[in-house]
Amino acid sequence: MEIVVKGRNVEVPDHYRQLVSEKLQKRVEKFDQKVYRVEVELHHEPNRRQQEQCQRVEITCLSKGPVIRAEACAKDFIAAFEAANDKLSARLRRLADRRRVHRGRRTPVSVGQATAALLDNGDAGEKQPLGNEDVDPFDGLVEEHLPGQIVREKTHGGEPMTVDDALFQMELVGHDFYLFHDKESGRPSVVYRRRGFDYGLLRLEM
Repeated sequence: MEIVVKGRNVEVPDHYRQLVSEKLQKRVEKFDQKVYRVEVELHHEPNRRQQEQCQRVEITCLSKGPVIRAEACAKDFIAAFEAANDKLSARLRRLADRRRVHRGRRTPVSVGQATAALLDNGDAGEKQPLGNEDVDPFDGLVEEHLPGQIVREKTHGGEPMTVDDALFQMELVGHDFYLFHDKESGRPSVVYRRRGFDYGLLRLEM
């Protein structure tokens, strides 16, 4: 499994890269042997008003199955990685449990039923510190840049899927919405979160 750690306007120290790789290697292989590449991206928010949440870490797992993604923000990259890693573990467990559900029954249960009893509490046991949290290894390595720019553009496959599959994919990537090609209606559609643990569905009229 290949693990790539990179920074956006941030220079990543070698010791941080090594520690992140070691933790992810153990965590990902524990839940999913199909993952062949993990991308970790560090991003710094220069806005001083967001000082407590200025460091963001995004983790993306690429596999033969669905893409699993998690991200978190904190005042330093160590805390942000720990939080994102915990979210990633919870989503990898959901995927593993869903596979067991499909193997055990001919008709798979809904996303809500399959994940109702799962908690995003991370792995059991006490966390091991990632490094010396009293020292910021990124001090002086962040480049300032101007805001108000398009900094990301993504393209994903348009394979037709059911609404239930779209909800499951949304849970895996941790977003509040998910764009997909509805197999039933044949239309571009979006599922999204609503208050009270409900979902919404938007369809584009052709």
